Amino acid sequence: MYILLFTQKFYHWKNLKQHTACAKLAPNSRALLISEVTECGETQSRHFYGEPKDSTYSCGPTVYDHAHLGHACSYVRFDVLQRILSRVFGITVIHAMVITDIDDKIIQRGWQENVSPTIIARMYEEEFKKDMISLKVIPPTVYIRVTENVPQIVAFVQRIIENGNAYATKEGDVYFDIQSIGDRYGKFGAAGESQEVAGSASKKDVRDFALWKRSKPQEPHWESPWGPGRPGWHIECSTIASSVFGRQLDIHSGGIDLAFPHHENEVAQSEAYHQCDQWANYFLHSGHLHLKGSAEKMSKSLKNYITIKDFLQSHSADEFRMFCLLTKYRSAIDYSDSSMSEARVSLASVSTFCNDAQAYIKGQLQCLPVQDVFLWERLAQTKASVMTALADDFDTPRAMNAIMDLVYQGNCQLQPVSTAAGATRSPQVFGAMMGYIRDILDMFGIDEFHNKEAAAMSNSGSLQAVVEQLTQFRSEVRAFALTRQSTAPGKSQEALYPDRIPLLKASDDLRKNLAPLGVLIKDRGATSTWELTQRASEITDGMKRTNTESSL
Repeated sequence: MYILLFTQKFYHWKNLKQHTACAKLAPNSRALLISEVTECGETQSRHFYGEPKDSTYSCGPTVYDHAHLGHACSYVRFDVLQRILSRVFGITVIHAMVITDIDDKIIQRGWQENVSPTIIARMYEEEFKKDMISLKVIPPTVYIRVTENVPQIVAFVQRIIENGNAYATKEGDVYFDIQSIGDRYGKFGAAGESQEVAGSASKKDVRDFALWKRSKPQEPHWESPWGPGRPGWHIECSTIASSVFGRQLDIHSGGIDLAFPHHENEVAQSEAYHQCDQWANYFLHSGHLHLKGSAEKMSKSLKNYITIKDFLQSHSADEFRMFCLLTKYRSAIDYSDSSMSEARVSLASVSTFCNDAQAYIKGQLQCLPVQDVFLWERLAQTKASVMTALADDFDTPRAMNAIMDLVYQGNCQLQPVSTAAGATRSPQVFGAMMGYIRDILDMFGIDEFHNKEAAAMSNSGSLQAVVEQLTQFRSEVRAFALTRQSTAPGKSQEALYPDRIPLLKASDDLRKNLAPLGVLIKDRGATSTWELTQRASEITDGMKRTNTESSL
């Protein structure tokens, strides 16, 4: 069994350019193979060993507004990575996420709404958590608010000053001293740029960044040795990650836009605090989400965003998760109607296979003899391909390609025929294929195929029971209508009873009329099978909401 490990120093920062390290498992070993791309464009590989546990820290939201699809894309992608680590490779993931609940934007929003910044922060923090639940993102081990850790931040800044890597100004600001760490700064690029304008006259170097900001009129503030103020942006993450995980962090995740200056500054101040050569083993950066046809990322500042709540009015969480799975987490991704349609079609193909496989296993779907040896071989190949892909820097598009190819091969074998009397049946291979596909998708966070089974046992199962009885009744009426009368000698084909043809037409009309409502009935010779689509779930949920509102 492969084990993915993150407890050693995996690379030298000076040889890397931004986020170019990729994780890959070495075959038949307990080692992690790291592929590094150096500044010269050369690829280097090394093996490392460690324990099956992983400390993960992620930059959480700045809670001043609703979360949008750009946020959703990053959090869903890293949720998939965490699921792969824990459920495929058996890694115990300890995940801490910071909630930035004090920031210029939060303060400004409070002024605009004429309420306390605390109220703004708490309101949008809860909205964010609800959005993550709606997207089926696994909550971190712990959420930690910045405002509840200000004393720890003050102590963290004080230690950096004592270590000779920061200085206080007479105005009450504290800046990190970039020159004190020499050429160790600039691993994520843009090392020569000035990061801040305010207070720059008091800096030793234009690149120096604020660890502590002096208070301004009508702003929240805390006491410190340098006077009243509040934390700088970057220091919160270093302090909180260190308070949970100590001097060594395995994985730090965030959007690629955070690489510089945010993650760059985290590294500088954390290594200055701990007096270590390397604080974090990995920085995993997710690519931007773009509206198709635009080179700009989706963001609130550009006013080109779609909120998670608005998106979920017309799409499901599973559709968005499939959309994310079809590109590598490090790559930019284009959002459009066509890309969402591709994700929806992929889910529909899997759903069709699972429903047809179930019908075949139950004996409701008649097929020609199945090439079961071929399918067993394809299943084994798919399992190996998926494992190899996930061990190679979490390559989910390659894994999904293998899964969808298996679905295609299965659908090719499940071609219905009117009669297959005496044909050899192979239900076991389809049971194994269906079980594996559903388990892998469930691992990725797409659980609709398991939920359909569970729904029959829940309150929403009443719809399934009604559809089951309706389909059975229709099948009996249809079988009655299809009964052929005896013909005179010499006639090649028996005829239908003329007075039963309207029943056959009514059965077909019922099948067609139910399809837009999310109930798909498929006629399989003399029998029929059915399945519910997302549309049926939406209608059921809407009826529940209406009934709830009526009872209030």
